[in-house]
Order: sequence, then structure tokens, then C-alpha cells
Amino acid sequence: MNQEPEETDPHVPYFFFSYAHTPRRATDGPDPDMWVHRLYQDLCQHILMLTDLPAGESVGFMDGAMRIGEDWSSRLSAALATCRVFVPLYSPRYFVSDQCGREWRAFALRQVRSQRSQDTVPPGIVPALWTPVHAERLPSAARSLHHDHERFGTHYASDGLYSLMKLRRYRSEYEHAVLLLAQAIVTTAHENPMPRGEPLDLADLPNAFGSPPVLRRLRIVVAAPSSRELPQGRSERCYGPSPVDWNPYRESDVDAARPLADFAAEQVRGLDYLTTVEPLDEAVGSLLAEERPSAPTVMLVDRWAVTDPEQRELLTRVDAAAQPWVVVVVPWDRSDPDNESSGAELQSALEKALPRTLQRGRSVSRAATGGVPSLAAFADILPTVIQWAAAQFLRYVAPVYQPAGPHFPRPRLLGPAPEPGIRPGDA
Repeated sequence: MNQEPEETDPHVPYFFFSYAHTPRRATDGPDPDMWVHRLYQDLCQHILMLTDLPAGESVGFMDGAMRIGEDWSSRLSAALATCRVFVPLYSPRYFVSDQCGREWRAFALRQVRSQRSQDTVPPGIVPALWTPVHAERLPSAARSLHHDHERFGTHYASDGLYSLMKLRRYRSEYEHAVLLLAQAIVTTAHENPMPRGEPLDLADLPNAFGSPPVLRRLRIVVAAPSSRELPQGRSERCYGPSPVDWNPYRESDVDAARPLADFAAEQVRGLDYLTTVEPLDEAVGSLLAEERPSAPTVMLVDRWAVTDPEQRELLTRVDAAAQPWVVVVVPWDRSDPDNESSGAELQSALEKALPRTLQRGRSVSRAATGGVPSLAAFADILPTVIQWAAAQFLRYVAPVYQPAGPHFPRPRLLGPAPEPGIRPGDA
């Protein structure tokens, strides 16, 4: 029999904060979602003041507040199964996010356990307006949720919370809107208690908003030894039966127990990509242009892989193929005693195997190719290299469809001819 979350359970968040991640433009730039984090903290503070939540109990859940290396999918699924209220942060980006659509679906399925019809709107959803969304762009799941944004203020309803935060003259209206939003969350939690659900694997759930308009894919390829193929003197502690089990930070970071590729895949899914993880020897066909590439590729390379003649040869062939949508990240834990004595020699061998690929990667992120020292640094770098690889894939591989109707010759462009390899409009 299902039970409502216990008031004293510190692992049950009062609300689940669902938002669409904004792409990061540069590795060293500010977090583009810092204003979303600030809103989340303000909501948590108000809810603490409006309730009698005991010390130590979770107020809210936001994926960006988790520690690097945590089991992201398990924590997220558990929070969706137990939270009292689901708070989607409306924006145009939110409703094209496959991840957000799956989060909405996971929460909505809990109403079945409360013996409500699957066709009714879950009573525990309190939307927040981040940026304006035209009514015609709302999916049916959101259109059926009647919510009066006007009661949070005129400027809130027309411009959303982001504008109220950014414009100093609206500061008092922001404070008022967030307080009313917190009150709505508390009221909903008490008046419409949701039963505890079973944690669901979001990858198995359909998107509540329907199929995303563009299905984005990304491949993660791992070039590393398995525990059976290690060179003499190399410890097994960072490896497993398959190359994809490799995690160079396993000894130095208590949160890095899982394979690095699994952690990367979770980060990629959070950016709304479908992803696959493959060892180099299985993925090499498309990397060598022997097959039509299906997706941009992030290749995680262990420097120790170059000690294996077969992997070194594959890396050399990948480099010769020079596919611009393949980007390399070289994780390297400097505190590993094996690495301390062999780092320079292995890096030199890697430079000989991947000279063009590494040089191209340095134009995106020198840190990515020079030896990423920690799991936190890896998490910071990954969004940038993903976006760069995806942009190169769209430029060189993705098909361009002509619209239906009559076609006319392209007009001749006036001015100097573009440089070789640069198309008009790319600058």
C-alpha cells in the first residue's frame, strides 16, 4: 500500500524544481543557469519560513545542486517519486526539452497510484513562468493545467521571473511573485497530497510533451585498456572488464565510483541528447568515415591506451580521417602514483598518435586535451566540447533540406569571395 511521504524523512524533497539547462557558451564563462539557481534558493528560503520543516529535511530538489559524481539518474528518479510538488519552470526551451518532458511524465504517473484517472491533470503541479511562452507553443499536457499567472503580478505574467530578476526596478515585484509562488507550493502540498511512487528510469518513459522537434544524438567513445590488457606495472584500480568501465578518478574522488562514461552519458542526457557509449574498437567504423556518421562524437582517451599497439594504431587511423565533429577529452588524475612517473612519456606518445585531433581540440579547450585533473573539471569542460562537436556535425554532415515549392538560382553574392572552407554566413 502506498503511503504519503513522512514529514521527517530527510530524503523527501518538498518540491522538485524542473528546468531546461541553458547551453554554456564558454568553459571559463559564468554559469548560464546561475539566475535559475538563485530563484531556487529564494524559493527554498521562503518555504522554510512558511513551514515547520525540521532541520536537515530537504526543502527542494534541483539537479544542479547535486554533488559532482553522484548517481544522477537514481537521485533524480527518487526525488520525482517522493516529492510533494512538481514545479516546472516554463520557458520556450523547457517545452522542447526531452529531459523535462520525461520528468513531467514521471511525476504525472504517480496520480495512477492515487486512483485518479490517467487523463486528469496531476494536482501537485505548480508552474513558474521563467520567460514568456506563447499559448500555441504549449503542449497539451501544459494547456490542460489551468494556472492564473496574473495573480502573481502583471509584469510577472507578461515578462516572467527572469526579467523581474534582471531589471532592478522590478525587484520588489520579483520578491512578491516568488513569495506567492512559495505559498502556492505549500498550499498545494497540504491540500493535494501525492502518494509515494516507485522510482522510474526516465530513459524508459515517453516525453509528456510529445516527440521533440529535433532528435539530437551524441556518441561517447572510450579509448582505454580493459583490466585484462593493462601494461606491466599499471594498477587495475581504475579499470574493469571492458574499456568503458574505466574511471581515472576512482581512487582520488569518493564520488567517482561509477565508470566515467556513465557519468558523461548522464551529463549528455541532461543537455537533451540521446547518447550511446562504445569502446573504440567497436566505434571505429564511423570514426574512419567507412560508414556515414550518425552523430557527433566525444572520445574519452586514457593516455595508457597508447601502450597497446592495436589501440595506438586505431587512434592513428582516426586522426588521419580528420573528422571535425570528433572531439577528444583526455582525463588525467595527477595524484595517481602510476601517472606521476609516466605522464610526460605517455602524453608524447599520444601527441604522435593524434596530432591533428589534439591540435583541433586545443582551439576549443586546452584543458580538455592537456589532462583533465578531476571529475569536477571534467563536468565543467564537457558541455563546451559537446556543443562544439554538435556544431561541427551540423555544419559538415547534417542534411540540408530544400523547402517544397519552386526553386530559383541562388543570387550571386557581392563583395570578396569567402575564404576556402568558410561558407557565407559562418562568421
